[in-house]
Amino acid sequence: MQVIRPVGREAAAKKYDILSALMAHAHAGDQHRQRLILRFMSLITTRYNWQRNELTMGQREIARLWCVDERTVKRDMARLRALGWITIKRQGARGRVAVLGFDLERIMLDTRGAWQNIGPDFVERAGGSATTTAGDQKVVPFRRAEAMPAGSVWAAARARLAAEDPPIFEAWLAGLADGGMEGGRLTLIAPTGFHASYIRTHLINRLTVAVQRSDHTVQSVVVDAR
Repeated sequence: MQVIRPVGREAAAKKYDILSALMAHAHAGDQHRQRLILRFMSLITTRYNWQRNELTMGQREIARLWCVDERTVKRDMARLRALGWITIKRQGARGRVAVLGFDLERIMLDTRGAWQNIGPDFVERAGGSATTTAGDQKVVPFRRAEAMPAGSVWAAARARLAAEDPPIFEAWLAGLADGGMEGGRLTLIAPTGFHASYIRTHLINRLTVAVQRSDHTVQSVVVDAR
């Protein structure tokens, strides 16, 4: 999955948007989610290198920041890795701590269900609005895809994607039509060029994983527009 790197003129705004999305996602959950996200946000705001997408911080330092013991740090960091929010870029060795990376794209996808709680302006700015302006052209939501054979690869992958992340599926993937398989490549057809481009940029890895789990013989997934 592509990593968002808040750099350039709009870097500050992008950073605030990521933190705002995390905040909204926390408020929409129970106290356990809120505590985990508060701890995660503290890593971002105190030690995270946005430019390099790196966090270099030992368990003892994290425990001191979080005011907990190292056992709690180990447990919560494992939860964050399981979510896919934290990845290990380089393992620690010879007394050096591991270098961690944050999958900001995954974070934005996972928090998307709470964006509306911030407001429609945030939804549109963050790229999740149902109707988005692209230049002077209005982009409408996905239409439902035509019926497909129940046993097809795409039908199985659709079921996986819908169960994994219903908001993302409904907004971006439900309208993809099966364009057929040829030479190990599955072609999917999006209703518009904008939607095809968005999926290729932001969701192609997630899409490919779901398809390959449904049929390991699939080598690649291509998204075209009608």
